[in-house]
Order: sequence, then structure tokens, then C-alpha cells
Amino acid sequence: ETDNMQTKNSPVGGGVFGLEIYRVAFIGHREVDEHRQVADELDTVLSMLLKKHEYIEFYVGKNGEFDELAASAVRRLKSEWSAFCSLALVLPYEIANLDLIEKSYDEVIMPNDYKCHYKAAIEKRNRWLAENCDLMIIYIERENGGAYKCYKYARELGVQIVNIADKIHNEKQ
Repeated sequence: ETDNMQTKNSPVGGGVFGLEIYRVAFIGHREVDEHRQVADELDTVLSMLLKKHEYIEFYVGKNGEFDELAASAVRRLKSEWSAFCSLALVLPYEIANLDLIEKSYDEVIMPNDYKCHYKAAIEKRNRWLAENCDLMIIYIERENGGAYKCYKYARELGVQIVNIADKIHNEKQ
């Protein structure tokens, strides 16, 4: 007997082998200035999270440098801790070479099952990320754009948020 009811903490009906699943989404600006610092900060935050949670599902897009840095950080973590985390690519629409790209992820999710303008599709995907995570790790330095809009929506929903850009700028001071 399976429980198909989806709850906020358990999108796969009870988790992986009965483990509690903690869901982390990444969102950020397309361009990232300080690649090395962002990568280091992501490594620090992700390893801290892994110490606190039994199993983590990481959700990442493919719309810019922060998404790439986040996916790389999760892959570094998975190289040692693959039994305790997974990496899902969350796409707003079909993309070219998906058959090749999806080999780098544990799962590909396309929450938009409707046809709409690509910018609207990205916004809908971002809303899905906000609605389906316990923690959102963001890289936001300015108060405009799709990443900022998604961050504001996640905040309205009461999602816990860590801004990597703030952490880096606080360390510089």
C-alpha cells in the first residue's frame, strides 16, 4: 500500500528508505562576480546542511552561472556522500541535448506542463522551486530580476533563506 499524498517534507511519499527528506533549492542571478568565493561558500553551507539532515534533495536550474556553481558544489558533495543526497535539474521547458545533460543529474523535473512564453515559463518554474523547498540558497545582489522575484515569493511563503552574496560581502568587511 503506497501513500501518494504529497506533503511539504516528503515529495516522494515517505522519503527515501523512510528517511526524512530535506529539500533545498538554488536561485540566483545569471552572472556571478566572485566565482571562487561563491564556490567555497556553497561547499561550506552544503556540508553543514548534510550534518543536520538525514537526506537532502537539491533542486537546481540551468539558467546561469550561479546554477552551474550550485550544481558543481552538490556534485562535489555527492562524490563523498551520494547515499545522503540527490541532485535534480528543474527545467522550465524542454532544452536541446537533454538526453546528454540529464546524465549529470539524478532526476529531471519539468513542473510546467503547459505552453507559455519562455520568460513566463522560467517564472513559473521559479515559483515551483519556492513552493517545493524547505530552504532556498540564493545569490542575490540587486533588487530586480527573476531571481529577486523568486526570493521575495519564497520569503512570503516562509521558506528559510541563505543568501550567499550577503555571506561573501560580510566576510569582506
